[in-house]
Amino acid sequence: MKLDYIVLENIRCYSYHGCLPQETKIGSDYRVDLKVEADLSISAQSDDLKDTVDYVHLNKIVIEEMNIPSKLLEHVAERIANRILNELVSVQHLRVEVAKINPPLGGDVQSVKIGLQKSR
Repeated sequence: MKLDYIVLENIRCYSYHGCLPQETKIGSDYRVDLKVEADLSISAQSDDLKDTVDYVHLNKIVIEEMNIPSKLLEHVAERIANRILNELVSVQHLRVEVAKINPPLGGDVQSVKIGLQKSR
């Protein structure tokens, strides 16, 4: 079966992730990129929201999980991926990337990003 995809790029949020105490107190800017793969052939024909992967639902999952503080970006990405696979049964594969903008590394680094891929 061929799989189509939906991409949400540059979901911006302010969250409180990190291992350092100040990271969980003052927070930081984050960016999430998400790609989900599913068979979109039915919705392409029906033009009905119930037949597709609702990107509003995807965005809601990302925002809700980003609002739960974690020490590691990997943990946040895992929660996002698991919720998508649990709540949106038509999603077969996904890739989620979580980036911390201007991380406190003691140098001039634009962002640090982790990526996670999961399949059903």
